[in-house]
Amino acid sequence: MTKKYPSKVSYGLLTFMFLVFYGPLVPSLINGRFNVKSIGFLAILTLIFAFIAHLFLKTEYTIDNDKLKIKCGLFSFKPIDINEIRVITKTKSIISSPAPSFDRIELKYGEFNEVIISPKDKFQFAKDLTRINQKIKNELIE
Repeated sequence: MTKKYPSKVSYGLLTFMFLVFYGPLVPSLINGRFNVKSIGFLAILTLIFAFIAHLFLKTEYTIDNDKLKIKCGLFSFKPIDINEIRVITKTKSIISSPAPSFDRIELKYGEFNEVIISPKDKFQFAKDLTRINQKIKNELIE
């Protein structure tokens, strides 16, 4: 069985990042001090912001037989053996992770490993994981 789950995206966070990136350029535009150096700076900012937006919009989680594969834009994480997952719980942690949303869940696996993700349909995602590994303690409440 292979099933893909897109990530939930916090567009408010993406908007905030847009304002942080481009906000400092507004005074230059208003005062007419936008020059060649500013255009180069704008181009670099746009490339960086486009990369970040790509990471936000192209994050997905795939259940492939007994493996969980996490892909964040161009980056792929080491697959997680679903049979090693111990706990699925909701988290409010803001630790950097492949979760472009504040509505996150934490998977604890192996002895001390954990990953924070944000599938759009976290309840179905958890059900599909527990269908493969009935020993998972699912602490999500619908």
